[in-house]
Amino acid sequence: MKRPRPTLVLDLDGTLVDTAIDLTTTLNVILAKEGLDPVPLDQARALIGHGAKALIVRGFAANGVTRAPEQIDALYKEYLDHYERHIADESRPFPNVVNTLVRFAEADWILAVCTNKLERLSRILLDRLGLSRHFAAICGFDTLPASKPDARAFIETVHRAGGDMSDAIMVGDSETDIATARAAGVPIVAVDYGYTTVPVEDLAPDRIVSDFAQLWDAVAAVRKGGDGGRDRD
Repeated sequence: MKRPRPTLVLDLDGTLVDTAIDLTTTLNVILAKEGLDPVPLDQARALIGHGAKALIVRGFAANGVTRAPEQIDALYKEYLDHYERHIADESRPFPNVVNTLVRFAEADWILAVCTNKLERLSRILLDRLGLSRHFAAICGFDTLPASKPDARAFIETVHRAGGDMSDAIMVGDSETDIATARAAGVPIVAVDYGYTTVPVEDLAPDRIVSDFAQLWDAVAAVRKGGDGGRDRD
C-alpha cells in the first residue's frame, strides 16, 4: 500500500504571519471609541490567539472594565469591519516562511492552515500576502463545528487537505496550538517568536524553533520520534 503524503498543519497569526500591529491597531480603534486607553503592542501580543472577540474582551480587561455580551457582539462587528479594511497594512510573513513552505511542497508535503481567525479573514490575508496557493486547506474558527484546542479542528483540517492522521504534524506558537496537537495525538513544533501568555518552552512541545528556516530539520526530528525535540534548535 502506498504511504500517504505527510501533512503539515500550521497556525496563522504568530506562526506564519506577523499580524500583531494590524490586530492591535484595530483593537485600539475600538477601545478609543469607548473612551479607553490603548493597549501597547508589546502587551497586546500576548492577548492574541483566541480570536477577535476574545481579543476585545481582553482589551477591556486590560483597562479594568467589562462589557455585557451584547455590547461585545456589537463591538466585534465593528472590529471585523475595520480589520478587514486594514488586514494587511503592516502584516507580513515572518522571515523564511515562503522559502520554507516551498521546500516542503517540493518534497510532496501537504500544507494546511488551522487557525482561530475567521476563515474569510484568513483567506483574505493569505491572498493579500500571496500565500494561499501553498495550502490545500484553510480552516478558521467558523469553518468547523469545533475550533482549537479541540482535536476535531486539527483532524478535520487534515482530512479536508487530503492528508492522513498517521503522518501529520502541527506547527504553532501558543498554548492553544500545543493543546490541540496533544489532543489530536500528533507531534507539535512550536515557534518561540509568536503570541502567547506562556513561553512555549514551558509547555514542552516536541521541538522549538526560533526561525522558520529551522522547521525542516525540526519536523524531520519529530517524525523520527526523537525525544530530544524539546531542546532548542
